[in-house]
Amino acid sequence: MASKRDYYEILGVDKNATDDVLKKAYRKKAIQYHPDKNPGDKEAEEHFKEVAEAYDVLSDPQKRARYDQFGHAGVGSSAASNGADFGGGMSMEDIFSRFGDLFGGHYGGFGGFSGMGGMGGRTQRRVARGSDLRVRVKLTLEDISKGVEKKLKVKKYVPCSHCHGEGTEDSNGKTTCTTCQGTGTVTSISNTFLGQMQTQSVCPTCHGEGVIITKPCSHCSGKGIEIGEELISFHIPAGVAEGMQLTVNGKGNAAPRGGISGDLIVVIQEEPDPNLIRNGNDLIYNLLISIPLATQGGSVEVPTITGKARVKIEPGTQPGKVLRLRNKGLPSVNGFGTGDLLVNVNVYIPTILNNKDRETLQSMEASDNFKPTEEARKTIDKKYREMLR
Repeated sequence: MASKRDYYEILGVDKNATDDVLKKAYRKKAIQYHPDKNPGDKEAEEHFKEVAEAYDVLSDPQKRARYDQFGHAGVGSSAASNGADFGGGMSMEDIFSRFGDLFGGHYGGFGGFSGMGGMGGRTQRRVARGSDLRVRVKLTLEDISKGVEKKLKVKKYVPCSHCHGEGTEDSNGKTTCTTCQGTGTVTSISNTFLGQMQTQSVCPTCHGEGVIITKPCSHCSGKGIEIGEELISFHIPAGVAEGMQLTVNGKGNAAPRGGISGDLIVVIQEEPDPNLIRNGNDLIYNLLISIPLATQGGSVEVPTITGKARVKIEPGTQPGKVLRLRNKGLPSVNGFGTGDLLVNVNVYIPTILNNKDRETLQSMEASDNFKPTEEARKTIDKKYREMLR
């Protein structure tokens, strides 16, 4: 499909839908568009994929939160170039494998509708999946402004160095399961309101692997994994924020006996900047100037993410005035523009005075130019009224 539709719209639910409502909506749509019910219908197959993608995102609390905040960009390649979560390119085999358990079968969606052709009668061995890992990565504002490549040495489960993940001592250390004949599943047929349904469940003998280990690896005791380390490289895009999570696919713990590795979940932690305060994509700098500079005007340097910028102070600048430096903030993670640097001007009032300072201030106090005017008071009053609206 040329453009992605809203996931809630695809499933026909609202944004406050509970997990149970999502599951029921998905089951209904999946049955409606299932390829076994629509043999040869490419449009139905695309709808089936679309529904599966929507449920995959909305049924996962973390993905759903990112989607609610950032839309499709939050769960696709825009959020993490090495960690696209699902995507429309997922094959039908992947979808059946991932969602089959919802229908009481095993990795085969509905297990196939007997006699309805198309996708029916599939068998697939169970593939174990390793657990996900979670790491925190500290970023400076400069890192966030440009995006950054990171390398982390992660301690995790890796394939056994002795058996290379197979779990056997040698190539003759396993045999085909006689219960399921190597398919990993056992099949039963039942009559339903949709006709005959062929249901597949996990083989109780081999637990879905299709093979029986007869000679376990002496190093890993047949598990196929051991504790090790891996140097993992990944890219963090510009504009990310505190608490955002990126997914690096396949870089979590290795799975037993050659299964699918889990994912590495990268949690963003933003380091406080000594000068700049972040507010969304904007940055704030509190500038403190002297009374003479505020009165006479001039120019000063202020810090930015990458260096310094010079700003002009107009004569008679009042405390609380905000100077805006366009596009000196942070880029949007979705690529929609760049924030600004807001310079909040404050006037420093000294707390310690010598005799000469007091004489100077007394002469200023005697001048009408240094006496507050009603017009100035009204300007301040108006500003605060606008802030309280």
